[in-house]
Amino acid sequence: MSAPRLTTVTPYGRRGASSRVRVFGWLDHLGLDADSHTYLGGARNAPRALLRRPAAVLGAETGLRRLPRTLAGGRLLLSKQASPFSNGRLEARLLRAAGRGVYDVDDALGTEPTGLRPVSRARVWHAALAAADVVIVGSDHLAGLARAVAPADRIHVIPSCVEPDAYPALAATTDGPPRALWVGSPTTEAHLASISGPLLALHRRRGLRLTVVSGAGGDLGPLEAMCDRRAWHPDIWRDLPAADVGLMPLPDGRYERGKCAYKLLQYGAAGLPAVVSPVGANRLAAERIGARTATTEAAWVDALDGVLALPAAERLSAAQTARQAVQRHYSYAAWADAWRTLVVGA
Repeated sequence: MSAPRLTTVTPYGRRGASSRVRVFGWLDHLGLDADSHTYLGGARNAPRALLRRPAAVLGAETGLRRLPRTLAGGRLLLSKQASPFSNGRLEARLLRAAGRGVYDVDDALGTEPTGLRPVSRARVWHAALAAADVVIVGSDHLAGLARAVAPADRIHVIPSCVEPDAYPALAATTDGPPRALWVGSPTTEAHLASISGPLLALHRRRGLRLTVVSGAGGDLGPLEAMCDRRAWHPDIWRDLPAADVGLMPLPDGRYERGKCAYKLLQYGAAGLPAVVSPVGANRLAAERIGARTATTEAAWVDALDGVLALPAAERLSAAQTARQAVQRHYSYAAWADAWRTLVVGA
């Protein structure tokens, strides 16, 4: 008897971080064949981009509304939101139509500011949680939020995972100035502004340079004087210059507490010492990986200065500890059995 068919519905294609990490990474790791439905296949569904492609949007909406008739008896894995125009009814319909409807989320959508989005994703969060047979969230914090909406026995925590072997060890700079690394998106570059003072202080003290890996970024103000930009691409970790410290500043807000520490896990997999804000999943991940945490400008200066001053032997030991911790706690291999059972049911 053949296994039930697996269908995935994601808001983005493989270039979208959450879809790539939470869905396509699992399909690749486990070698699973699935009917995959992405909205427009891109990295974002920004309103301006949607307006430029009316025919494609109409096709995506039509396809999603026809999809429930094909899901009976099968497995559905729905990531975040099926349509940027949905108020949650579409997601609930898809999840209920499947023989096993699994909702996966790695952001606190219920607390997200509406901003320029066509509809509030808080409605999607509530509708999808109520309709799903299984809910997979990326952190304990998200699990706590989900339990206010869905039965506790449906909710399971599987962190955002990485393939450690895909991250070559990033050597520390040996010639020239030390270098900090930040990897993110244009929408989160503003987080760097919160530590501009410490970064500029170490630029003056040690000549620190900053590599920013992002999309078409904006202006980082005074940090531009010490900043070198690199465009993100899927194999960026195999194409990065040497670095000395990874950065993950985060404001301590309701939405940010739902973040799943993915940037920190990437630094750890690459053996790169990191300094992070102890917000959300960052706190536990930093403890496991051995990253340093900071909450004030003075603490950021001290933590960064301490990492930059590490002797080579200590840096190597820290890198090995971080990579081993990522393999043990945050790799696809470590969570494969749990994910397969929850999603496929076997």
